[in-house]
Amino acid sequence: MAVYYSKEKINEIAKEYGKNEHDTGNTEVQVALLTYRIECLSSHLRANKKDHSTRRALLTMVGQRKSLLGYYAKKDIYKYRALIEKLGLRK
Repeated sequence: MAVYYSKEKINEIAKEYGKNEHDTGNTEVQVALLTYRIECLSSHLRANKKDHSTRRALLTMVGQRKSLLGYYAKKDIYKYRALIEKLGLRK
């Protein structure tokens, strides 16, 4: 299942979590974009329980987000905690 997100949505997320709307390489922006994609795929899987290829893609994205969050926690723990709080991840 290929899901394409509009440039407007990507720019909106980048503007909220990055320095500007074109700053998509920032770790915070990448985590926020992955979180948005994970939420979309999760809602899709609630309706289509037997869609195993999407489930595999979802697990891949979760692993990628976990890896980025681990890097960000090592880099700056205070910004990491603020990002977790802002995205509503964990606790």
